[in-house]
Amino acid sequence: MPANKSGPAPKKKKGRRGRLVAITVVLLLVAGIGCGAYWGVSTVRASLPQTTGSLKLPGLAHPVDVARDGNGIPQVYADTDEDLFRAQGYVQAQDRFWEMDVRRHMTAGRLSEMFGKGQVKTDEFLRTLGWHHVAQKEYDTKLSPSTKAYLRAYSDGVNAYLKEHQGSALSLEYAALGLQNDYTPEKWTPVDSVAWLKAMAWDLRDNMQQEIDRSLMTSRFTPEQIAQLYPAYPYQRNKPIVEGGSVDRATKQFRPKGAVNAAPAGTAVAGVQSKLSSLSTTLDKVPALLGPNGNGIGSNSWVVSGDHTTTRKPLLANDPHLAPQMPSLWYQMGLHCRTVGPKCNYDVSGFTFSGMPGVVIGHNQNVSWGMTNLGADVSDLYLEKISAGGYLYDNRQRPFLTRKETIKVAGGESHHITVRSTGNGPIVSDRDDELTGVGKDAPVGNAAPDRGDGYAVSLRWTALDPGKSMDAVFELDRAKDWTTFRKAAEHFEVPSQNLIYADTKGNIGYQAPGRIPVRGAGDGTYPAPGWDPKYQWKSFIPQQALPYEYNPKRGYIVTANQAVVDEKKYPYLLTKDWGYGARSQRINDLIESKIKDGGKVSTDDMQTFQKDNSSEIARLLTPYLTKIDIKDKYVRDAQQLLDGWDFTQEPDSAAAAYFNAVWRNTLKLAFGNKMPKELRLEGQCLTVHPANETGPADDLDKWVRECGRRAADSAQPDGGDRWYEVVRGILDDPNNAWWKTEDRPGHPGDKNRDQLLAEAMKDARYELTAKLGKNIDNWSWGRLHQLYLNNQTLGTDGPGFLQGLFNRGPWNVGGGEAAVDATGWNAAGGYKVTWVPSMRMVVNLADLDKSRWINLTGASGHAYSDHYYDQTDKWAKGELLPWAFSEAAVKKRTKDTLTLSP
Repeated sequence: MPANKSGPAPKKKKGRRGRLVAITVVLLLVAGIGCGAYWGVSTVRASLPQTTGSLKLPGLAHPVDVARDGNGIPQVYADTDEDLFRAQGYVQAQDRFWEMDVRRHMTAGRLSEMFGKGQVKTDEFLRTLGWHHVAQKEYDTKLSPSTKAYLRAYSDGVNAYLKEHQGSALSLEYAALGLQNDYTPEKWTPVDSVAWLKAMAWDLRDNMQQEIDRSLMTSRFTPEQIAQLYPAYPYQRNKPIVEGGSVDRATKQFRPKGAVNAAPAGTAVAGVQSKLSSLSTTLDKVPALLGPNGNGIGSNSWVVSGDHTTTRKPLLANDPHLAPQMPSLWYQMGLHCRTVGPKCNYDVSGFTFSGMPGVVIGHNQNVSWGMTNLGADVSDLYLEKISAGGYLYDNRQRPFLTRKETIKVAGGESHHITVRSTGNGPIVSDRDDELTGVGKDAPVGNAAPDRGDGYAVSLRWTALDPGKSMDAVFELDRAKDWTTFRKAAEHFEVPSQNLIYADTKGNIGYQAPGRIPVRGAGDGTYPAPGWDPKYQWKSFIPQQALPYEYNPKRGYIVTANQAVVDEKKYPYLLTKDWGYGARSQRINDLIESKIKDGGKVSTDDMQTFQKDNSSEIARLLTPYLTKIDIKDKYVRDAQQLLDGWDFTQEPDSAAAAYFNAVWRNTLKLAFGNKMPKELRLEGQCLTVHPANETGPADDLDKWVRECGRRAADSAQPDGGDRWYEVVRGILDDPNNAWWKTEDRPGHPGDKNRDQLLAEAMKDARYELTAKLGKNIDNWSWGRLHQLYLNNQTLGTDGPGFLQGLFNRGPWNVGGGEAAVDATGWNAAGGYKVTWVPSMRMVVNLADLDKSRWINLTGASGHAYSDHYYDQTDKWAKGELLPWAFSEAAVKKRTKDTLTLSP
């Protein structure tokens, strides 16, 4: 699909005949380049599900109706809970089984069974983490009887569909896979559903990457320099979620108002250096189904009370920022009991995960909720002193806890590994030969044991302990009020999410849930010495002490990954690595500007806020850029694009394109080129003065050629709002050392801020000339900043002709890094969109049928379905679809009805 001029790519013709001709041409081309089989139109159409008439679904107690609207979004109507979730499993399998199947193989470390030996290393690491083992323990020992019943019913629905569909009848991907591997899906199990929460927790796993990055930086930066690159959260400028609050010393109960006198827990471990580059590389290879992990990724949610809305009842918005993929991670669905009562408890609609029963984000007949990542630090890396027989702890040698794992490999011999764990958790360094040297040069103090050949690395993480998060999903779905909502939040242990709340009676609220550790020594910012009992987790923050708000006087609540509370006024350590509040404060400002002097927020306003693309860093940096005297007219012409620019990042904006290129090059010159190779972009090679070399910089014999090793979506500096704060801290210091670049052979370095900014503007001018052409009138941000939707398996690693069948794009989009319309990009890696608002919703608590929603792609996972990506054009424009909830409203929008009979 060609790139569009501005906005989303052109729509394909809607005509059925035209679509079938296009499919036929594509498949004839595929056959002609030697795929070994002729795929006819019938092969493509075989997997498109039946959506009208009637079908038998064994195990139902009563008939179930599935009503689909013009976008293929299903609303399920049943008479019992088990019938409802059995039908949900069947319907999700109809639309998304390939996605479900790949997901469960990933969470179980069994991708090699589907895709061969290329996935063995990934499977080794995932087996070491043991997600599926933990999910099995949760199912066996933690989950309620009703949750288990729902999981079994859901599995029965999936398996009923599998029994009647195989190969290409399941999806086109299975036909493609059959060209290489002899693979048949096995039955779905309840544990397959539970394990998905582990993948969700992994991608929202807090500061593990920052912990590694800080350690890697010690090879080139001093502790003081590293501290400058991780500045303190700006509480005075960017409001935390909960503005004030205290924890009662006696009851441990958090109170939204008042002051906290206790000191923050935890002390930083300074000076710990570790060669963790191999672990970082391993983490990059683990499938990130939700998105690249780092400071920039996050989500927006906010709720405005009826005192400030045109509807006189709350309005609630949410848009989680996750990896763009085909199909979208979310699946829209309504789950309705015809009569809500003891036998059938649910009347809920919203966004689900394919492969998991229930609704994750949405609303029922009484309450609505949204989620953003809280970012609590719930994992720690530990250095371990190990020998062949065990590990050192508290001056004693302890035996490993071990288990054997067999990895089956499609088209090859099975692979066997032994997983070793210490009291802290699995030894993740076992999964890479280079990691045996982790900690080899780490100065950890005189009390440390002899390092020998280096320390191993283990992982302590709350998601590796069995919990009740699956119970919480169903409890949220049937919550009736603030009390039952908070009770559900108690069980939402992993991942720790900011939960916002609104109800039809007019109340709004916020709850921070999660199982968050209380540490002994250390604060989680660097790897800790595993042999020292002082660094062990002591307990977990009491649930009643976690921050919350209920009907705050200001009349609204914003959560967008900013600090939850002021750490100086809260007695427990939540994390040292918050997002820095650029998005959250912009949302605060938008709401405040609307409600001042008695103004009211409408549903349209909420939708407009979601598309706000103003750039805070542009507002901060542009005045400095426009004052620099540029002699070169070629560069000055580009500089003049910034004169009068309003800092918005529309797809057709030339100024946004140029500014973001200047920002990228500023970061590269001031910080990126100074980073250790482990953090720089893979393939970016520089001649550098060696780390730890004390000789003069002009001794050319000492210079070495070093190439970057980090993937494009996780390289540094990534340009997120942490870097806004770093640059803000030195902007008014024109002679700060960060502005100075090293003299390189044949290229004298910059000596101050204005010299570096002038060079960045020059580099940006030539970069955009190469990418967009010499004529600046033809430049646009959207041409640089493109969204691609790729199938996460055959669309990324499959043969080129298969990628063309399953992928879509590009779309030229606006928005940007740390904007409310967070179409994220990594400044070190390029301008390509790396995460997006994966869905958007605005819930109207005055009239739920006037709520709105949109998905990134569409309801279907079938490549040539009408609903494969039928929502993407609207999504790119910031449009939302009507969200029918009541039976009457659903009936008006219904296009197809399928009856599932016992």
